[in-house]
Amino acid sequence: MSEADTSGTAQDTSPGRRGWIRDPLAGLVDAVVALPDGLATAALIGVNPVAGLYAAAIGPAVGGMLTSSRLMIVATTSASAVMAAEALAAFSGEARTSALMLLVLLSGGFLVLFGLLQAGRLVRFVSHAVMTGFMLGVAVMLILSQLPTLIGYSPQPPAEVGPLLSRLFHMGRIAPHTAIIGLSTLALLLILRRTRLSLWSPLLALAVPTLSMAALGWSDVPTVASGSPIPRGFPLPRLPALDSLTLDLVGSAFAIAVVVAIQGAGVSQGLAVAHGRRANVSRDMMAQGAANCASSLMSGIGVGGSVSQTALNVSLGAATRWAGISAGIWLLVFILLIPNLVGLVPTSGLAALMVSAGASAINWREALSIWRVGGGARLAIVATFSACLALSIPVAVGIGVLVTIVYFVSSSATDVSMRMVVQRPDGQAEEQPPPAALASHQILVLDVWGSLFFAGARTLQENLPDPAGAEEPAVILRMRGHSAVDATLIEVLDDYAHRLSKQGGTLYLSGVSDGLAEQFRRSGKLLPSSNVHIVPVQPIIGAATRTALAEARRWSEDHDNRAS
Repeated sequence: MSEADTSGTAQDTSPGRRGWIRDPLAGLVDAVVALPDGLATAALIGVNPVAGLYAAAIGPAVGGMLTSSRLMIVATTSASAVMAAEALAAFSGEARTSALMLLVLLSGGFLVLFGLLQAGRLVRFVSHAVMTGFMLGVAVMLILSQLPTLIGYSPQPPAEVGPLLSRLFHMGRIAPHTAIIGLSTLALLLILRRTRLSLWSPLLALAVPTLSMAALGWSDVPTVASGSPIPRGFPLPRLPALDSLTLDLVGSAFAIAVVVAIQGAGVSQGLAVAHGRRANVSRDMMAQGAANCASSLMSGIGVGGSVSQTALNVSLGAATRWAGISAGIWLLVFILLIPNLVGLVPTSGLAALMVSAGASAINWREALSIWRVGGGARLAIVATFSACLALSIPVAVGIGVLVTIVYFVSSSATDVSMRMVVQRPDGQAEEQPPPAALASHQILVLDVWGSLFFAGARTLQENLPDPAGAEEPAVILRMRGHSAVDATLIEVLDDYAHRLSKQGGTLYLSGVSDGLAEQFRRSGKLLPSSNVHIVPVQPIIGAATRTALAEARRWSEDHDNRAS
């Protein structure tokens, strides 16, 4: 992923004439959509849903000022919420809220640290298969964890797959009124998404069942206010208490930061491709980290780069980062004006929004495509998905990263190919499979592709033609494109040069860059001698190889003349 200095320009920060109207209007719609999402995400974590509103206001405002991707929206995300809910399973009541604030602050700190360390360059090493498997697992866990709240199941089962599935079949423990409200919210949401009101579907899907519940007098349906009091106004900044600080909480914060960083990188890179601008992924990590730290200080939940909110912002015609900032300002106005209305929202309706979000996150087409690729990609998606369901999500993140590393190393080791280059009578160069062994007085040109680090170098060693039994062979190995190597390849080539020398032969390394030649010099191996010849890289492709071939022919002729 490209890293660039994309600091704010006048175009980024000044809305312009049309932008003064368009950006605040886009921000208003962003805020309307973010309001129910924030409530539902906080309810998923198991804290006061108003904490989701605080985060929904802080995230776009702080993130919008700092991201390199000017249209990127930093908002509440279901993936980090599922992970937070799992990390806080041992806490309840006020202790849970306090632990959440600390968790959000820690994850924000890790994100800032990632950005300072320029970790954006490392995101590319997390394979698409691993992230797809992880998101599938999170989506399934999200749906299963919200089903009990959706249908009013009592008592709440633990958030493991087995107990959830087994207990949900006991229909006698389902509250009918709660189930009707939750399922009607879900149905209304699905129906409205297919109409011209799709933009307002989350808000309408919550409003209609809420009004219906009040009209029918169903006071037994749990609401936001019945679970926890709704504070008025905006909280004052405060540092979270350190009472709940544990190694497990720190590990969970690190895992959340990794997932937020990877998701945010995907959002910013998607914007960069769509708008022809380079993204600074490391700067976006710091922006998301700052937004999380600010959200924690204001008693909000965690935030990150949101795919859906960013896509909405773009579709609304937002021109600058002021659209995201204004979304935060609009939400602040909502929080100050309508705290009592928020308390009337049924929690089963919020669960319906989360179930819908989980279902939307399941990309069967992408999963099927990865499965059909087979090999390491199939192993990666299955391992990560299974780990999400059977183990904790932080462990699943670790397994996913481990699978990525193993897959990358193994594929790099096997993705090494070598071809013999033969000049045809018409002057064209033709690639052919290399021989298993060298012939006497043969001049052989070899082209090599792939990673030549570590195991890749050993793969090359296994495929080099055997010089045993040949007299005075010359091998030209094209090194163009290999700007840096490790000690393993140097040892492999030095050993091959000695084997050629024992047969009276020689090794030519053509297309060697200055940096590569300096590595050879520092190693004390492959220095220019009678059995090793270094031909520097030239601007014209193939020129260094032609030079090496001419020198090898002269070397062979000289040896033939001496023998005669």
